[in-house]
Amino acid sequence: MSRVLALVDDLLFLSRIREAARGVGAEVRAVRGPADLLAAARQGAGLVLVDADGSRLPWADAVRALRADPSLASLPVVAFLSHVHADRAEAARAAGCARVLARGAFVQDLPGLIATAVSTDTPRTLQKRNP
Repeated sequence: MSRVLALVDDLLFLSRIREAARGVGAEVRAVRGPADLLAAARQGAGLVLVDADGSRLPWADAVRALRADPSLASLPVVAFLSHVHADRAEAARAAGCARVLARGAFVQDLPGLIATAVSTDTPRTLQKRNP
């Protein structure tokens, strides 16, 4: 079973992520920080989802740690956040998120994001950067 790692402290969005993953036969594992993310990613994952609005989890540090590990650097990371937080969007890109989406777009694209990640060994479509 393919795994999606979720660095998310908003239980509503974690529930939405789990529901979308279940629809395509993927498993979701919630992670809480850099060490947890690295350990889980080393066990195998196709996608990392990050709540860049969350202030209780060190999401930027976790993404930077993932990008610093050569064996995990290509793992797709998608951040989502409120559209009013332009500064956090830039911080997510600077940390190494391949895509940064407003919450509404994230919810709309979530099933496709997960399906793409779990249907291919190297989900290159997620690697593009947003303009």
